[in-house]
Amino acid sequence: MSATVSFSLPSPRGPRTVTMSYARVGTGEPLLLLHGIGHHRQAWDPVLHILAAERDVIAVDLPGFGESPALPEGLTHDLSTVVPALGALCEALEIERPHVAGNSLGGLLALELGREKLVRSVTALSPAGFWSPVERRYAFGVLIAMRQGARRLPLPVVERLSRTAAGRAALTSTIYARPGRRSPEAVVAETLALAHAEGFTETLRAGSTVQFTDDIPGLPVTVAWGTRDRLLVRRQGVRAKHIIPRARLVRLPGCGHVPMNDDPALVARVLLDGSR
Repeated sequence: MSATVSFSLPSPRGPRTVTMSYARVGTGEPLLLLHGIGHHRQAWDPVLHILAAERDVIAVDLPGFGESPALPEGLTHDLSTVVPALGALCEALEIERPHVAGNSLGGLLALELGREKLVRSVTALSPAGFWSPVERRYAFGVLIAMRQGARRLPLPVVERLSRTAAGRAALTSTIYARPGRRSPEAVVAETLALAHAEGFTETLRAGSTVQFTDDIPGLPVTVAWGTRDRLLVRRQGVRAKHIIPRARLVRLPGCGHVPMNDDPALVARVLLDGSR
């Protein structure tokens, strides 16, 4: 069941109201879940029920993605705005320093929240920001192609493709190592989410200068990478370990860029271990 929360953020032109959509389930210590660019909070559905048995889970649609509207005029879709917005979201929901886990863009945001000491632990699955210039250009090229494909395909074609394993692979094999495991309904929904994401272009543009270069001392950090990640190759995880030397670096065998659907049990265990 989704809900929305609104809060105020400062802008150069005065306060602006930001609205974000989220789903909240489970009991225990709070765990905030952040998806990747062009995705939506349902990316976490394969692990949600496992996590909810031990955590108060808050899965968020980032601004301009899923059911969350784009940021209002005067606010930009970059780290300097979205990180404080997530902090304000936690305040509005009366969550004090949650654990946070993120995938891709969400992983980068989780690390930034850790750097700002707004959370009590960080688990980052294939986080953005540890790329070389060549790797970033490649990843952005793939993301742009995926977005164009999602926008061009008529809905009946997407629905027809989603009904077969081969069709689901054609639509999602860039991000899933085992696309046949994704349900037809989920593939249709995430293709539409990518096509309609208002924040996509501005978020991607803001990411063109992003590089994560800071250690995060005094906080438990886990960085996990799928061995079959075709978007952000796994050697970036080794770079992350050099930059955050006390981080736990975890290998996710047989998993792609969005590993939650490829191996839900393994990913849920990594998230629970990382948020103790």
